[in-house]
Amino acid sequence: MSATADHAEERTNPAARLGFQPGQVVQELGYDEDAEQELREGIEAITGQDLVDEGYDDVADAVLLWFREDDGDLTDALVDATTMIDPGAPVWLMTPKTGREGYVEPSEIGEAAQTAGLAQTSSVSAGKDWSGSRLVTPKAAGKK
Repeated sequence: MSATADHAEERTNPAARLGFQPGQVVQELGYDEDAEQELREGIEAITGQDLVDEGYDDVADAVLLWFREDDGDLTDALVDATTMIDPGAPVWLMTPKTGREGYVEPSEIGEAAQTAGLAQTSSVSAGKDWSGSRLVTPKAAGKK
């Protein structure tokens, strides 16, 4: 695919910036009706797989975690998310953007990630109302 085609796909599919690959299994946690449907559908289009939920009993290639301020303890949610994936696999933490209901302070994300043994490697706009933070175990932090 050409660089121009890559950029065109990023504009039409917000999931293109998240680095998912065909065939990957993505486990989705914290889903609710406010989740960004276009992003979810984009991930499924890229991977060619339906998102799996918390009932999935195998190891996933990545986790998509929707988290809002009133969803409980972020550190616990991140620790739980890392039990579902191999070391080095990304956890994409989706939180409401600034000013949206359920907004989570960036300092809280950083602190919770560090406590959970994760490093933040990048951030993206994941749709109209959501921001995404890519979190990985530190030994994999240099990879993308």
